[in-house]
Amino acid sequence: MRIAISADSDRGLESVVSPHFGRCPYFVLVDLEGREVKEVQNIANPFYGNHRPGQVPGFIHQQGANVMLTGGMGSRAIAFFQQYGIEAVTGAYGTIRTALEQYLSGELRGAAPCAESVEHGHGELPAKGEYEKDEVGRLREEAEMLKRQLAEVTERLQKLT
Repeated sequence: MRIAISADSDRGLESVVSPHFGRCPYFVLVDLEGREVKEVQNIANPFYGNHRPGQVPGFIHQQGANVMLTGGMGSRAIAFFQQYGIEAVTGAYGTIRTALEQYLSGELRGAAPCAESVEHGHGELPAKGEYEKDEVGRLREEAEMLKRQLAEVTERLQKLT
């Protein structure tokens, strides 16, 4: 099985999961045999600066991935992954290693569209590059997602203590 994970750097299993798969600079591809990691590859996202609907899911499909783990993605991307027969999973955070362990243990499952996707509506496609070209907006969205993730982790930590 091959799992693709959105990443903020090219440090393999030690990379931090990127909060949005289409806007991440890298993907980490993890080949598994059962639950054992056999190979880890870092690949640059060729659509990092700007992408159109379907380009990134198509790229991940070309890499032979069976699963796509990420912090968040839009509803159209989820639909593209379904068409390719790739399991889309959102809600991943922390390091690639942690997200992978959460997925393999069954703690991380399913995909829900990110807030931006809901905001843009499900039926209409935004104009080419409408939201990808604005780096300030992209960074604000990532900061909001990181705040939500931090609040979730803090809540989990409080429950443990």
